Amino acid sequence: MILTGPEIVREREAGRLTIEPFDAAQVNPNSYNLTLGPTLVVYTGTVLDTRRPNDFETLEIPEQGIVLEPDRIYLGASVEVIGSDHYVPLMHSRSGSARLGIYSHVTADLIDQGSHGQLTHQLRVVQRVKVYAGVSLAQVDFRRVQGDPMLYRGKYQGSRGPQPSQIHLDTAALRTAA
Repeated sequence: MILTGPEIVREREAGRLTIEPFDAAQVNPNSYNLTLGPTLVVYTGTVLDTRRPNDFETLEIPEQGIVLEPDRIYLGASVEVIGSDHYVPLMHSRSGSARLGIYSHVTADLIDQGSHGQLTHQLRVVQRVKVYAGVSLAQVDFRRVQGDPMLYRGKYQGSRGPQPSQIHLDTAALRTAA
């Protein structure tokens, strides 16, 4: 089951989910709008590698905005810290940004139960689009779980700012275990 907007508010007030900072104007019928933070991460290599850290640069989004280019992946972060030990948050693009050809979170939308931090937007555009810090490109909803909880304790726990991929740590752990 998915929480309604009023239930998101009640569960936040009860301390069963985190949305900080919180703005009642960002509550929707079944979700909460997320705002884009002031920085983006862009990989600098032409070939990305799953077995090693990838080089990247961090860009400040100027007040006049920044133009996102097709065929690039931009990593941004929500201003809001999101999390719950009781629900599973899912992050989605908002329909308004999707109608501009902005994919805010096409894959990996599931935020594990027990994860707490700023959420990383995986931004991709189909044509050049200008975005601004503070714009609402994505939303998060909260799903009820069934069964014994297995709370997230992974490498992105407590994230602040855009988080580049750390998949190479998984690969290294698998090689060490073998």
